Amino acid sequence: MKNKKIIIVGTGTFAEVADFYFRVDAGRDVIGFALTDNKNLPKLFKERPVLLLEKVFHEFSNKEIEIFVAIGYRRMNSLRFDICSLIKKNNFNLASYLSTKATFWDGLHIGENTFIFEDNTIQPFSKIGNGVILWSGNHIGHHSVIENWVFVSSHVVISGNCNVGEFSFLGVNSTIADGVNIGKKNLIGPGALIQKNTYDEEVWLSEKAYKLNRKSSNFLK
Repeated sequence: MKNKKIIIVGTGTFAEVADFYFRVDAGRDVIGFALTDNKNLPKLFKERPVLLLEKVFHEFSNKEIEIFVAIGYRRMNSLRFDICSLIKKNNFNLASYLSTKATFWDGLHIGENTFIFEDNTIQPFSKIGNGVILWSGNHIGHHSVIENWVFVSSHVVISGNCNVGEFSFLGVNSTIADGVNIGKKNLIGPGALIQKNTYDEEVWLSEKAYKLNRKSSNFLK
């Protein structure tokens, strides 16, 4: 809801960027930031207060604020999911952002805690789930589905009729061919060309798949 104020979870670069876009492009009032633990909790970030998230739940009403979790692809997007789940459990709504400089058509529905940067082209009949991050300059083809908790880096091409499984990460300049289904929790490397369906928990560094393991998971810690 545009009339609600926003608190952003995080004090990193994504939080700083999200704060900028919410305020400058969306005209939202970001009143502060939050962290999930009090270890090295700063008093201020961007000249606004930083609170313990648990304190936010007690000091604010869900009628006056929304919360956005500015956490990237750490732990294959599961850290963002965990914090969003905690927020929902405490009956607060999650804010989303769709850039006015993105290209999309009427009827586009995006999920909660989704952040879509400028220069994304989203064709008709596409669906964008919860917790999705679309960094700048991507192409989302017609009738494609990006499932929940997916992180899409810049200049990624997702062709028409594709499905990107939840908790996946798509690296810069990667390309998904028409009609391809990406399994859950896939790590698609920068520049990779994917021309066939993938299985769950795979790493694609080019056109060759590797099973997601502890070593490859460390890439996204």
